[in-house]
Amino acid sequence: MADTGPATLRRSPLAHLTDRMRAATVTGPRGVTLTEWPFLTMVNLRVDPASEAADRIERILGVPLPRQCGHTAASGPHTVLWLGPDEWLVLSRSEETTVTAALRQALDGAPGSVVEVSANRTTLELSGPAARQVLEKGCPLDLHPRSCAPGRAVSTTVGPVAVLLWQVDDAPTYRLLPRSSFADYLARWLIDAMSEYGGPEVP
Repeated sequence: MADTGPATLRRSPLAHLTDRMRAATVTGPRGVTLTEWPFLTMVNLRVDPASEAADRIERILGVPLPRQCGHTAASGPHTVLWLGPDEWLVLSRSEETTVTAALRQALDGAPGSVVEVSANRTTLELSGPAARQVLEKGCPLDLHPRSCAPGRAVSTTVGPVAVLLWQVDDAPTYRLLPRSSFADYLARWLIDAMSEYGGPEVP
């Protein structure tokens, strides 16, 4: 017999930590906040960047596919993050089915793939004057502005968790994209790393 009960509600990987993340917020000159941006559309794209299919995809997205490690490109609701010489992650505020269908139509049977991966990752946003210092406790990258600037997105680790780390602006604001199964550990790690900035400032 078919299940006629209420539809299952969609639940983000970090819904149970919303209050903990809110309580960890630090204000002032050493401020830092941590929030989750759940349910963003994410599509993994692979295509030869020199192909006609890539040209069609760029017209759909309204932006050239980034060609260098760490580069990103944005237009309207879409942001494209470089993952490899022929691989990108498309982030979008549009519906998953709409974006995926449009990209598959643009690929039009050419070598490559378009895979909807929205459930594979979630997005954590770390922002505020102390955000870089929090990340530096467990990230091997040089995050100083001379090396890392807004618009850069690279694969790295924060603590023991593999993430795609994207610097959005120079506030600084960072978005961290871990696998959903590791999101709880990463969020708790970040909350712990933030805790010292809520204490009295050392003169």
